[in-house]
Amino acid sequence: MRSTFMGLETAKRGMFTQQSALYTTGHNISNANTPGYSRQRVNFQTTTPYPAVGLNRPNIPGQMGTGVEAGSVQRIRDAFVDVQYRNENNKLGYWSERADALTKVEDIINEPSEQGLAKTFNELWDSLQTLGGSPTNDGARSVVIERLQSVTETFNYMHDSLKAMKDDYGNQLDVTEKAVNSILSQINDVNQQIKETEPNGYLPNDLYDKRDALVDELSQYVNISIERVPNGGNSLPIAEGTYKILLADANGSATTNELVNGEGYTQLDIQTDGDKVTQIVFASYTKDGAAGGNAYSGTAAISGTKDAVTFSRGEIRALIEAYGYSDGTKTVGMYSNMLSDLNTLAEAFVSKFNEVNSAGKRTDGTAPGAILEITDTANAAGSIQLVAGTTGKDIGASENGEAGDGANAYNLANIFTDKSLIVTDNTTTPETTTSINEFFEAVIGRLGVDSQQASRTATNVEVLRTSAETNRNSISAVSLDEEMTNLIQFQHAYNGAARMITVVDEMLDKIINGMGTGGR
Repeated sequence: MRSTFMGLETAKRGMFTQQSALYTTGHNISNANTPGYSRQRVNFQTTTPYPAVGLNRPNIPGQMGTGVEAGSVQRIRDAFVDVQYRNENNKLGYWSERADALTKVEDIINEPSEQGLAKTFNELWDSLQTLGGSPTNDGARSVVIERLQSVTETFNYMHDSLKAMKDDYGNQLDVTEKAVNSILSQINDVNQQIKETEPNGYLPNDLYDKRDALVDELSQYVNISIERVPNGGNSLPIAEGTYKILLADANGSATTNELVNGEGYTQLDIQTDGDKVTQIVFASYTKDGAAGGNAYSGTAAISGTKDAVTFSRGEIRALIEAYGYSDGTKTVGMYSNMLSDLNTLAEAFVSKFNEVNSAGKRTDGTAPGAILEITDTANAAGSIQLVAGTTGKDIGASENGEAGDGANAYNLANIFTDKSLIVTDNTTTPETTTSINEFFEAVIGRLGVDSQQASRTATNVEVLRTSAETNRNSISAVSLDEEMTNLIQFQHAYNGAARMITVVDEMLDKIINGMGTGGR
């Protein structure tokens, strides 16, 4: 026979469960503007019906419901959308940093403009043309010297600016290294808290959110893959477990290198040698932060072609490509390549200008010497200068030393279009060569194309990431309109359960105080 007080228990469970839903709704509303927060819901489930199946069950028409209970409090999250977001966030980290680095190179080179190297070359060419027509004019000679000085100063400025910016990227690599290591350490800490909570039958939703926010941030720097490892014990079937974070390679394929697992984590050390990144050392730590552990411990050699590093895609890779790395024979990278091209240009210009000038005659008929010099061959563009004491009289404008002969000044002007000056391909016979003008135009053209491609790709990837973020927010973000609707719904259910207790109380009052009073 059923209990007389059964209705009270059913109503009490209803009140408690609706109260839990109200509290959870209040938690959602309170965190509506909390970054990374995922809305939560109470999963209602019916309690065990009465009576249970057995030989001693009471003889009643059928099982009766005994109410409702909160099975779990679960956050609303779509793992597939998270993967989409992190993939696009990783691409954006790479392309936005690459576009930014190339834009800074463009700002320094400043072509085409009235202050760039091409303009100073043209002004020098014009002054030599003028000198060719008036070889005895001291004013024309002084202008040539001034134009030469402008060319050397422009080379020096561009070289020094590129070198300073390259050094800045070296410092930024240090800052990024610290940021990544901090994230890995924090993910390990949250992993341990989750690992201690789940076996007790709880879902640590706020810890899940904190961990996912850290993983989102990590995906900006390196490409990663995530595996979930169950924590056992009394963990619920929907518990998310411990994250095992694997480093992905340059092609996006997961490796066996575990950056974080349930037993520890790793720390990065980006090592440089002079003007390039040589390798990344991974040191393993236990879950308590002591040296050791079973996370990834080893090195990743940094090498590749002129345009790509063989390391995981992300912001770190873009920074390495900007700062510099080895292609097996020399240092390459965005800034290293531009510095190398400028050095090549400066060396060719100085060598040919001195050669042609020395072949001419001064105004007094004597042979001039070199009027340009490079004091540091490793940094030609940064050390190009006029030879001390050079004046306009040192320009060999004449071929034969006769008055009015300015033929060699024209020869000096023609060095800018001499297509035999700079070797561009030494694997062919004969070698492929080009002129100073064409070489510089090709350098600027490549820079423009690379920068445009990086900026365009960064813009496109940002659109895709925004789309993925919008999709995730449509699933996980808190909607105040929806929460207010839920608030009213749960409030009415709570009031209904309370009303049921009142009704049952009246019934019991009738049974206890109203029955069995006949004949008194």
